[in-house]
Amino acid sequence: MAAITLEDVRKVYQLGETEVEALRGSDVSIEEGEFVAIMGPSGSGKSTLMNMIGALDIPTSGEVNVGGEDVSEMSEDELALLRSRKIGFVFQEFNLINSMNAWQNVALPMLFRGKKKSERKERSVKLLEDVGLGDRTSHRPSELSGGQRQRVSIARSLANDPDILLADEPTGNLDTDTGGSIMNLLTELNERGKTIIMVTHDPNDAEYADRTIQIVDGKTNPEKDEDKMEVN
Repeated sequence: MAAITLEDVRKVYQLGETEVEALRGSDVSIEEGEFVAIMGPSGSGKSTLMNMIGALDIPTSGEVNVGGEDVSEMSEDELALLRSRKIGFVFQEFNLINSMNAWQNVALPMLFRGKKKSERKERSVKLLEDVGLGDRTSHRPSELSGGQRQRVSIARSLANDPDILLADEPTGNLDTDTGGSIMNLLTELNERGKTIIMVTHDPNDAEYADRTIQIVDGKTNPEKDEDKMEVN
């Protein structure tokens, strides 16, 4: 069953009197439990494609289906609810709150879902233990290394037990060894059943994925996508 499908998706932004077509009829299908990398040159439409997949925006035309739900005409509130239930996000910049410790950062998505504090803390500590930070639950981001901060970010993405994880350049701010450990963690989560969708410019990171979707000039490239599947 498909976790994500995009059918003939176009996205046009109005900049003054100029129209910028960021996506030009993109088609994407990602199955449940896949690990997929998205690659393309700067300005190719990767970020816009990620916004569509992550229900952060709706298309100008075409259809986007996330976890069995058509998001193409959802309101902002409906999109936010869908994201909170079905999608976890991992960012290059970590996006942690410096005034909060590790478990409090991980607990934030559960706060927005109305979970009790005791439940939030218990699950947050367990998630931090799962990513190897059981001894860092009370540390603030400034007291953690880059790799540790990214692990906190990954634990936070799992707070509401989403089926889909979207990782945007997850190793972009990390050295090679630390980046490798993060990729191994994402692979482990995929093996546990999570659908992983990763935007990356690094071909070494893309090798961890089952296949790679190329995007150029706002169009996904099914020929290259199929070629990668055959190689694997």
